Amino acid sequence: MSTSTTPARTTEPPAAPGPSRRRVLGATGASLALAVGFAGAADSGELPLLGTYDVVVIGSGAAGMTAALTAAKQGLSCVVVEKAATFGGSAARSGAGIWIPNNPVILAAGVPDTPAKAAAYLAAVVGPDISAARQQAFLGKGPAMLSFVMANSPLRFRWMEGYSDYYPNLPGGLPGGRSIEPDQLDGNILGAELARLNPSYMTVPSGMVVFSADYKWLTLSAVSVKGAAVATECLARGTRAALLGQKPLTMGQSLAAGLRAGLLAAQVPVWLNTPLSDLYMESGSVTGAVVTRNGAPGLVRARRGVIVGSGGFEHNAAMRNQYQQQPIGTAWTVGAKENTGDGIQAGERAGAALDLMDDAWWGPAIPLPDQPYFCLAERTLPGGLLVNAAGARFVNEAAPYSDVVHIMYERDATAPDIPAWLIVDQNYRNRYLFKDVAPTFTFPDAWYQSGAAHKAWTLDALAGRIGVPAAALRATVNRFNGLALNGTDTDFHRGDSAYDHYYTDPAILPNSCLAPLWLAPFYAFKIVPGDLGTKGGMRTDARARVLRPDGSAIPGLYAAGNASAAVMGHSYAGAGSTIGPAMTFGYIAALDIAAGVP
Repeated sequence: MSTSTTPARTTEPPAAPGPSRRRVLGATGASLALAVGFAGAADSGELPLLGTYDVVVIGSGAAGMTAALTAAKQGLSCVVVEKAATFGGSAARSGAGIWIPNNPVILAAGVPDTPAKAAAYLAAVVGPDISAARQQAFLGKGPAMLSFVMANSPLRFRWMEGYSDYYPNLPGGLPGGRSIEPDQLDGNILGAELARLNPSYMTVPSGMVVFSADYKWLTLSAVSVKGAAVATECLARGTRAALLGQKPLTMGQSLAAGLRAGLLAAQVPVWLNTPLSDLYMESGSVTGAVVTRNGAPGLVRARRGVIVGSGGFEHNAAMRNQYQQQPIGTAWTVGAKENTGDGIQAGERAGAALDLMDDAWWGPAIPLPDQPYFCLAERTLPGGLLVNAAGARFVNEAAPYSDVVHIMYERDATAPDIPAWLIVDQNYRNRYLFKDVAPTFTFPDAWYQSGAAHKAWTLDALAGRIGVPAAALRATVNRFNGLALNGTDTDFHRGDSAYDHYYTDPAILPNSCLAPLWLAPFYAFKIVPGDLGTKGGMRTDARARVLRPDGSAIPGLYAAGNASAAVMGHSYAGAGSTIGPAMTFGYIAALDIAAGVP
């Protein structure tokens, strides 16, 4: 990996200092000025020039690396500056689902998508909060972005067959799904750079190669012929890779590694351990970034533009307290720990308007002692239900994960739902994988000691452990059991949507979402409002330009990914609604800079 401070892909030397007055924005400005011997606003001589590029990209996640790759292939010199000691950000930690309608992968697989269906569906999902122009920019450029990435990196993708859009009953929704994920990649292509890949959120079982789409079947491997077959195939993939001397990567590891390989081939430097301190402005335009490199502040100048792809603010307690509902905190998120809102704050100081700061890519999480566990299949599988502090159900447990947490917050003030409790029985435990604990195996003692899990031989005793009324819990489970036996959830309509059935057990009839709880002991797992990251940030337009409150664009400043307000608004169209738009708007930003249109 190149770490040169000279411009990439050009022999032009760094630009000489310009006009004598410069402005480094925000609270960091004073400390930076003092660090180089000035107490006032910085001028041209205060900060050492680390390099001059056409484009400076902040962040090496999916948005940032896609933007940098696009800029490079447009003939622009580019550098990526990354706060962490690793590259990949939250994308590398994720399952790397990517939601892009009409992309070439799903069309080749025969998915019956059309531009009209996609436009109708996205409009129905996001409502009036997001402009039609931004929606169309995402839908129109997403397929081209994916084709570009495949042409300029080793990445290939697979359709996640059957992973329904989250609202398949809306106009244009597809029960078979539009989501894709990266195909297997050999980490050897990165050489020594592989060691700097941000680790995944969950470790794949040793000796196996697992795709996101496999997890639904691995969960059922003890009770399903197909589940056992998928587990066997995962092991066979691992064996083949080992025999070939490969370092197999899937999911977010594959996505981040593939994008990084593209940058290596394009000779785009990625500076790790280089946090953003602030944006640099001249005459109202963003013309660079102030960063800390090798322990000292310096300036990276941008001739054409700065693209901020630095992630959200999920690990910034002060920002979460300022913008989001209580209870909230930084301990329930699975986003990259470096995501503390630096880019969003710098953009706001530069004049950016902020949107959607109250929201996140929510999902029910179990606060395990080592890290929170984002709960997908476990709350959907038959034989479990969610209850609140009153011991009552309050939601369709199989609903899209963001909706479950939205309802938790909406109801919490009047009917406390935070924390909620996932209640299951031993029959459930005998059948299904839970996180990485195999059926019938005991849970770690630390889960019980931390209060994240409880176990009791009667529902009354379990109610006492979790502090809910015993009679209410018994009545709730009895009613739920009756609904399960009938196969119809008349209370919360669990199982009415095709999406509800994705993480369920097809052997359970008449409704694969529903089974009674009858076999002691019983278990309760604490459920809190977790997230994959925040979704609020700088307001942008269809060209990914950052906007001021009056709607005017800040010259030279672009944003993509979770540093920008999500094109999904307060909703979530399908698996990969974070990464798909992040990559697309990173691509759009770089193309806009290359076009040079004011």
